[in-house]
Amino acid sequence: MPGRLRAPTGRYGGKTAEERQAERRRRFLDAALRLFGDAPGFRSTTVAALSEAAGLSTRQFYEEFRTLEDVLAALHLPLVERATAIFRAYAANVTGDPRRIRITFVEIIGVSPRLEEQRLARRAGWVDLICAEAQAAAARGEAAPRDYRLAATGFIGSVNGLLHDWSAGWVEATLDEVVDELVRQLVGILRPPGWSPER
Repeated sequence: MPGRLRAPTGRYGGKTAEERQAERRRRFLDAALRLFGDAPGFRSTTVAALSEAAGLSTRQFYEEFRTLEDVLAALHLPLVERATAIFRAYAANVTGDPRRIRITFVEIIGVSPRLEEQRLARRAGWVDLICAEAQAAAARGEAAPRDYRLAATGFIGSVNGLLHDWSAGWVEATLDEVVDELVRQLVGILRPPGWSPER
C-alpha cells in the first residue's frame, strides 16, 4: 500500500469526519497496545488481525496508517509527542482552507437553534474524545487520574479561540507555534504540578 487512503468527509452518526477519524485512530492504537504488548506481539500481528481486534476494516486501517510499523511508532511516542502529532494534523486540516475556518469559527455561531445545537453537539463530541483519551492515558500511568470533563471543556474553548485568532491574523505566531502552545496547555492539564508519571 503506497500511502494512506483518503478518509471520508461529512457528518455520520452525529459525528464529524474529524471526530470519527480520531476515534478510529484511538481504537487501532488501543487494539495494537493489546496485540503488540501481549500475544501475539508485533511481528506476528497482521493488518487484518489488528483491524478485527479494533472492530474496524482493513480499509479503515489504511485511512489512518501506512503500515503496522507506523502503528508501533505511534505507540512508542511519549505522551507529549503523540499530542503534538495529533494537534498538528488537526490544525493543518482545519486551517487548510480559509473558507472552512470562516464557517467553523464565525458563520456557524448564532444562526439558528438547530445549527447552534449542532455546533454544541460537535463541541461536546470533542470533549468526550479528550476525556476518553485522558482517562486512557491515566490508566497507562501517563496522566493524573481525575475527572477531566471541566478541563476538557475549557481546553476546547482555548483551541477554538486560538485557531480563530491565528487565522484572523490577530496572533503573531506560526501555526507550529500555535500547536506547541496548545500542547503545553494540554500537558499541563494532564500532568499538573506535583504529579509525575508512573515508572
